[in-house]
Amino acid sequence: MIGLLLSDRAYEQDIRELLMAFYPGEEFVYERQDGVEFYIHGDLVHGDDILAETGDASYGEGVYILSLECDDKKTYRTFEVTYGQRLETKNKIKRGLYDILSKRTEHELPWGTLTGIRPTKIAMARLEQGWKHDDIARYIRETYLTSREKTELGIEIAERERKLLADISYKDGYSLYVGIPFCPTTCLYCSFTSFPIGKWEGRTGLYLDALFKELDYTAKKMEGKTLDTVYFGGGTPTSLSPEDLERILCRIEEDFDLSGVKEFTVEAGRPDSITEEKLEVLKKHGITRISINPQTMKQETLDLIGRRHTVEMVKEKYHLARKLGFDNINMDLIIGLPEETLEDVRHTMEEIRALAPDSLTVHSLAIKRAARLNMFKEQYKDLKIVNTQEMIDLTAEYAREMGMEPYYLYRQKNMAGNFENVGYSLPGKACLYNILIMEEKQTIVGCGAGTTTKVVFPEENRVERAENVKDVEQYISRIDEMIGRKEKLLMEIPG
Repeated sequence: MIGLLLSDRAYEQDIRELLMAFYPGEEFVYERQDGVEFYIHGDLVHGDDILAETGDASYGEGVYILSLECDDKKTYRTFEVTYGQRLETKNKIKRGLYDILSKRTEHELPWGTLTGIRPTKIAMARLEQGWKHDDIARYIRETYLTSREKTELGIEIAERERKLLADISYKDGYSLYVGIPFCPTTCLYCSFTSFPIGKWEGRTGLYLDALFKELDYTAKKMEGKTLDTVYFGGGTPTSLSPEDLERILCRIEEDFDLSGVKEFTVEAGRPDSITEEKLEVLKKHGITRISINPQTMKQETLDLIGRRHTVEMVKEKYHLARKLGFDNINMDLIIGLPEETLEDVRHTMEEIRALAPDSLTVHSLAIKRAARLNMFKEQYKDLKIVNTQEMIDLTAEYAREMGMEPYYLYRQKNMAGNFENVGYSLPGKACLYNILIMEEKQTIVGCGAGTTTKVVFPEENRVERAENVKDVEQYISRIDEMIGRKEKLLMEIPG
């Protein structure tokens, strides 16, 4: 068992996330007694027991004591907190805990002590300060204990991101995200804000009315700013009818000046939601980029995870989109899906190579708290979930053989194998929105249920957020409140 004794909560989340990285899926008990907090792995250990073991240990203000119990051997580490240097102190504590946990588990994490979702921001910040590649690599490896391979991947992507964003104005431009919170069905691993479209049959107009009110407000509020990218996500936007898609796209064109838009993405996503009529609507309105996402090309896995489409349907809808003239198609894959092996991944990559999409996003399975795979874990406890460096390397090898380069990267909690999600693209086909949302360089206004508006203040290195409620019924009934949340935030944007 492990007990961590903390004198305050300043670094609670960082410590919790590092524990979860070493012990994925384990339960950790949180207990507080006399101002000291404990995280326990394994059986519950009471505060009095640990305090008795430490004896004369001091619990002065700003002192953290990390305790490890392994069989009969106990190790204690003390870290004095310097409150004026929070980042340095946090990294020091995490390196100490990492050392203890890696020795105990005889396991190292590919990203070292990094538990945040945006590791490339570290390299990006130093590139902007004029640091050299080798100096950045040395800093990242020494500070965060990342592997050489992940360090190089992060820097490579940050360097490419800088070039891709060279013509984007962070101060005078913005991006628009439109959330369509409906899906044909909910996948086994999914925790995104989505509602079965069947339950909203005949009532989607109510959602669109609320969405239009928010879009109208946003367009007026952002008047004078350059709209650089537009992204329709969800859910699955193409779960809507062709008529609903037509209405939304017409409203966007009426409200916003699209003359400066560099890309307009619609996540078609689920092949079972795509029809020729819907693709024709998107094409008519000048959508420049779409996604058709198989996740895997193994039919047994698709059936298991609740994707109600076939492998052949993926190919059929992909070829249909090509026939209609779409020349920037992305495909999403998930590595680590239940029961899949290295050979299954190889088979999927062979099928994807034959289709030759313009970009490819490779996700490592992340089992979120609200996913059915987690909520009903007893039902699925016998499923084998494996993600290895060999699988990740295989996808990277295929992507590069297809002429693609990695252009953005992010991580999630509870990722199988503690790896990462990487977007690859052919030259000229990278998604600028994906980079902007990850690097937090530009204001992104989110409209729709479950969306988040992030206002970026580049000169202050500050990001402020306003979130919309996730539930569709609540979003509709509280749309004025959602607009009010935006008003408080958007009024701060300098003219």
